Amino acid sequence: MPSFDTVCEPNLPEVKNAVENTAKEIATRFDFKGTAAAVELKDKEITLIGDAEFQLVQVEDILRNKLTKRSVDVRFLDKGDVQKIGGDKVKQVFKVKNGIESETAKKIQRLIKDSKLKVQAAIQGDAVRVTGAKRDDLQAAMALIKKDVPDMPLSFNNFRE
Repeated sequence: MPSFDTVCEPNLPEVKNAVENTAKEIATRFDFKGTAAAVELKDKEITLIGDAEFQLVQVEDILRNKLTKRSVDVRFLDKGDVQKIGGDKVKQVFKVKNGIESETAKKIQRLIKDSKLKVQAAIQGDAVRVTGAKRDDLQAAMALIKKDVPDMPLSFNNFRE
């Protein structure tokens, strides 16, 4: 029975490289000299540090550029609130999404069930496996998922005949 998995997995080595490149650019840019501007990656969380909110926006812009250059979808970033830390410094934490949340998985499953395609969807951990008799039906299901779930950077892997 042909099948494929719908997953939400970032390319973590590329995310790490983008964060390192952002840190290098911050260190060399003239407008960040003598400021607390920094970026670090720890356990799928990217922390931006700056003297003020506008500086965090600048660092975020650099980070998004570096991620885009490395073909990492910026929809993987889940933006947190700006928090004040000691003195006049502020920080912001971005979580890197990994895996499909249960509500989104249920939405995908319901979408496939309501589409009247001859395929079945099953939630397996943080992925959704879609099985069907024909490859054309599976490709139609892929197109449907991509069209109706635009806010998640979904990819399809483990395609089996």
